[in-house]
Amino acid sequence: MAVREIFAGMPWWVKWIAVPVIAIVVFGGLIASVVGFVIGLLFKVLVFVILVGGLVFVVRKFMSSSSSRGDW
Repeated sequence: MAVREIFAGMPWWVKWIAVPVIAIVVFGGLIASVVGFVIGLLFKVLVFVILVGGLVFVVRKFMSSSSSRGDW
């Protein structure tokens, strides 16, 4: 028996309201943990990119200022 056959005789609100609500209740913790993990990972990637960009900026600024003075 296919899923379409099961839902064929059901009212529209069962397919579009009741089933998604039940899925959110059952899998809500899993969905929240996955979303939290993805957001945390994106935040760490953003912090990494900012820190590496800042390091590259500081090194380039230091190298350009030291090479113009001729200390090396």
